[in-house]
Amino acid sequence: MTQAPTTPAVRAAVRQGLSVAVATGLYGVSFGALSVAAGVGVLPTMALSLLLFSGGSQFALVGVVGAGGSPVAAVATAVLLGARNTLYGAVVAPPLGVRGLRRVVAAQLTIDESAAVSSAQPDRRAARAGFWVAGAGVFVLWNAFTLLGALAGGAMGDPRAWGLDAAAAAAFLALVWPRLASRTAQLVAAIAVVVSAALIPVVPAGIPVLAAAASAIVVGLVAGRRAGGAEPFRAVHAAEAELEATEPAVVDEGPSA
Repeated sequence: MTQAPTTPAVRAAVRQGLSVAVATGLYGVSFGALSVAAGVGVLPTMALSLLLFSGGSQFALVGVVGAGGSPVAAVATAVLLGARNTLYGAVVAPPLGVRGLRRVVAAQLTIDESAAVSSAQPDRRAARAGFWVAGAGVFVLWNAFTLLGALAGGAMGDPRAWGLDAAAAAAFLALVWPRLASRTAQLVAAIAVVVSAALIPVVPAGIPVLAAAASAIVVGLVAGRRAGGAEPFRAVHAAEAELEATEPAVVDEGPSA
């Protein structure tokens, strides 16, 4: 069977996936160092990155442990924050169209970065390429730099002082910005950000993201019925990705990737 030629859209998706993977993977140094500093050993730290593989959930878990919280509270916080990935699964499943073992692998790689890159593409081939490149790239680099941070530990100081958290946020904003051209997308994003910012001081970590995502979905559905188009639904995911890039909640109190 002759392989279909690579299109400009696919090449652009690959470049986006690689750039996001590098920016996010580097931030794994911060998780590795902070996890060991919180009293989590090197092997458990690596198990979190390999098996849980959800930056925000990982930071939330070690933040609770470092603050002296119970294991139950740590796990509950991580699960709550990671629940947003179920929304991402609904977004990326149609363009991927995978089954069997590949579906299992895709589920493991369904994170903020892979979902954002995939949903930003103009066609299905580019969406698939962006998902796999971003997801696999982040997985490899995140785990490699987690190990580096865990082994280096206190010798490197606070990795956040290097600006790695800002690099990850900048990568997200670069993906989201072009998708906020329409007024509907801007409205959805603005409401989601306001809801998240209002809840950050008064509710546990993770809830602002979920509440903002829920508000974005409601606004998108209402706008979609009025417009009769699919643009509002694209705006919903753009808002979710923007929230992940800008929300400071877990970063400040046991930070978030």
